[in-house]
Amino acid sequence: MRSAIIVGATGLVGSELLKLLCESDEYISITAITRRKLEYEHPKLTVKIRSFDELGEQDFDFAHELYCCLGTTMKKAGSRSEFEKVDFEYPLQIASLAKKRGIMHFIVISAMSANETSSVYYSRVKGKLEKELTALELPQLSIIRPSLLVGDRYEFRFGEKMGEYILKVVNPILIGPLKKFRSIEGKQVALAMKVIALHGKKTPVSIYESWELAKLEMPQPEQVVEEPISREQLFNWDKKIKEEPLPLDEEVVFNKSKFREIKEDND
Repeated sequence: MRSAIIVGATGLVGSELLKLLCESDEYISITAITRRKLEYEHPKLTVKIRSFDELGEQDFDFAHELYCCLGTTMKKAGSRSEFEKVDFEYPLQIASLAKKRGIMHFIVISAMSANETSSVYYSRVKGKLEKELTALELPQLSIIRPSLLVGDRYEFRFGEKMGEYILKVVNPILIGPLKKFRSIEGKQVALAMKVIALHGKKTPVSIYESWELAKLEMPQPEQVVEEPISREQLFNWDKKIKEEPLPLDEEVVFNKSKFREIKEDND
């Protein structure tokens, strides 16, 4: 049985991942480190409400995986410095603490466009995060690069909603090399993260592009199909007649003389 820590359990992917792991047979314990109270409850779930500016080693128990689902928008953050705090500084700090606590697998959500040399600020920050996380030399690092995430959010994001509506129409015609630009459900990304944790690549650093995430699913358990026994096998009397009977244990062979002696004594 496994244990997991989720940071960012109130977002689109994080909230789906939280429910998925709590309801999973593979996990016995899930800890959510969050800045506010969760509405979701489960017997397996422990919630730690913390200020991310004050996180320390004591806030992280041992776990097999740490899922980092943190992310914000420039509009919500209000400034570049606040945006970088959520999308760069916090994930890097959490990864460092996870390494110190002996957590073997760090799984983090980045972005399809992540590139530290990009002219797009958002992509550049994500690329810088990936580079710094790799430099930490974590026991195992899995980088998740989804395209535009779609699904039900707690907060309304106008720009993303518009993009979601557009891509719902455009997705079917995005084929071949353009397939990687298709939007992806937050629920599918959550499932893919679980599959990666349990059955993913075992290399020190692995990157999963959006098209790969869209295809991942839990493998079905192998079913052993027993060969049916034929009627001839069940009722092969000729074979049974030819078989020599097994010798009886001499201790259980009926001894007439012994029986006569016992009977005379009783009389």
